[in-house]
Amino acid sequence: MYATRALRMMPTRRMMRPLPKEDQSAHTVSQRLRKLKNIPAELIPLGVVVGFAVFAAGYSSFRKFTVDKNLRLSRQNRKDVPGEHGEHGESHESH
Repeated sequence: MYATRALRMMPTRRMMRPLPKEDQSAHTVSQRLRKLKNIPAELIPLGVVVGFAVFAAGYSSFRKFTVDKNLRLSRQNRKDVPGEHGEHGESHESH
């Protein structure tokens, strides 16, 4: 059994050809929107479901942050306890 060219790490004809120019380079927005027609029809329901899930997650997160009064979004009552978050030497002197 002989090793193939790929296993011997020799360049194949396909690798020696120049790379084709990218079809996405320097396209305008309208040209990119025209490419949406190339999306297979089977992927459209998947896109709708994923889009709805992202929207629902964003809406529920925003609603949770704005409506829930028990949720702490910032630090509170820092002036009441002055030495709690101070230097380590102050709170551990007795040890």
